[in-house]
Amino acid sequence: MLGLNFFGKQKNKPSLGKKPNGSHSVADVVSKGTVSVKDIVAPSYVEVDFNHIKIDDKFYKTFFIVGYPRYVSANWLYSLITFDHPLYISMYIYPSESKVVLEELKRKIGEMEATMENDLKEGKVVDPTVQVALDDALALQAELAKGAERFFQFGLYVTIPADTQEELTRISKQVDSVLSSLLIISRQATLEMEEGFKSTLPMFYDKLAVWRNMDTTSLAMTFPFSTAALTRNEGILYGVNQHDHSLIIFDRFTLENANSVILGKSGGGKSFMIKLEALRLLMMGVDVIIIDPENEYKKLAESVGGEFVEFAGSAQVKINPFELEATNPEPDELQNKILNLHSLMRVIMGDLTPAQDALLDRSLVATYQAKGITQDPATLKNEPPLLEDLYKVLIGMESAEARELADRLEKFVKGSASGIFNQQSNFDIKNPFTVFGIRDLEENLRPIAMYIVLDYIWNTVRRVKKKRVLVVDEAWYLIKNKDSGAYLYNFAKRARKYSLGLTTITQDVEDFLATNEGKAIITNSSLQIILKQSTAAVDQIAKTFYLTGGEKHFLLSAGVGEGLFFAGQSHVGFQVIASQEEKGIIE
Repeated sequence: MLGLNFFGKQKNKPSLGKKPNGSHSVADVVSKGTVSVKDIVAPSYVEVDFNHIKIDDKFYKTFFIVGYPRYVSANWLYSLITFDHPLYISMYIYPSESKVVLEELKRKIGEMEATMENDLKEGKVVDPTVQVALDDALALQAELAKGAERFFQFGLYVTIPADTQEELTRISKQVDSVLSSLLIISRQATLEMEEGFKSTLPMFYDKLAVWRNMDTTSLAMTFPFSTAALTRNEGILYGVNQHDHSLIIFDRFTLENANSVILGKSGGGKSFMIKLEALRLLMMGVDVIIIDPENEYKKLAESVGGEFVEFAGSAQVKINPFELEATNPEPDELQNKILNLHSLMRVIMGDLTPAQDALLDRSLVATYQAKGITQDPATLKNEPPLLEDLYKVLIGMESAEARELADRLEKFVKGSASGIFNQQSNFDIKNPFTVFGIRDLEENLRPIAMYIVLDYIWNTVRRVKKKRVLVVDEAWYLIKNKDSGAYLYNFAKRARKYSLGLTTITQDVEDFLATNEGKAIITNSSLQIILKQSTAAVDQIAKTFYLTGGEKHFLLSAGVGEGLFFAGQSHVGFQVIASQEEKGIIE
């Protein structure tokens, strides 16, 4: 290892004393010299090794690029620019004389043509790499001759800082992996680490001089500061792109699916953003259905002429969970309904043993048969049973397990919740803006009501196919129960077939991401919006969405209505904006 000391601060030297006549010696004068600016800003010491350089307590390693992919797209260095660790990246661009380049190209083309002709004469197969290089050279020669392209020498160097040598080794492997994934060939500046470090300082001090020929188009593709453009000719306005201040205008129905998930802490602006999106979707002819646990959307429904459906014991509107879709039934309509009722009963009754689950299955089949409903599609039009019919079947079985299940249902048939779930449906969704409010239900009844409403909405969606958006606010009510969470996940998977977009909202991010169903819903949502986050949840969100350190900091410091907007493969920082008229309607 070679240790270098330059521009270091001067150390105290022993006094050499004065001469008899009172004059100072030369050494004494030097030891008392003034401190220069270089002495102040310079590091204490620099150690240059074969494969790294150490400046004070920091380690650095430099890579230079020797090989590039044949084809690149705009912003192809994005994964390197956004790497989740500080990097010093320098690009050196040197214009070249077109005349000199054309002469060199002419010579190279002649050499490659001669090589190919010689191979053909000897009966050899032409080397495909030579053929490709010749085609590229001919195309470039034509562009240069027309003046459509210019020629440049391009150098790209990357320096990695680290606090320890172990961290430097680990980050270096990660950077090399990222470069390899981009089909970039990099090399360590072995024995030239000092020159490599100086080459990546903002001083235009190119000591490595490792260059590659590039034309104008290829060079333009390396521009490192482009951002995802989410402005379309159709869709609604979601906000302003905080990277380039362009408008985010997007149609969620153009994605793989129209599902979206919105994560944010309380007070981050989730409700305002959803109300704004609902208002704008209505103007585009999209129906909006909302499951509202806190009756937050009641006034908005009244403002736009929508319908607010109160889901409570004293309310006039009733929904029967045993109701079947008779207008447009699926081939296994009854069987699927019984499976859904299995999940609903587990939400109502709690955990069931295998024996109880089998008993419940027999009871559900018998309940429908008592009403004359079988697998025959013609019988699906019969009046569906009620929850009390299942209760009576269980009582009639006269077994201890059946009696236990009946006891768990008694609250919903004869007890305090009897007026909510034990009546025939008397409601149909006809308004383009419909809100189901469940605030007045007990806390433990809300997941049951949300499940029943979801199942009812599913029947409506299948009956009439058109563009709709279903908003499930405070989705953690469903996710915290495995069966209702699985139902919501299946809902998200199947929604696309019926032109439905499911919007899942939650402020309890940790609980949502802690379940497999919650993660699966996020995976099956092509549109993902993350608003301001708490310090407790941001690490888990960063891990789930592969956020950079800067994006994590942005979510922690974001204001109301600010966050990250993910649409397919693109994501940007954004801010929700609304007109005064929209604010007046919403607020």
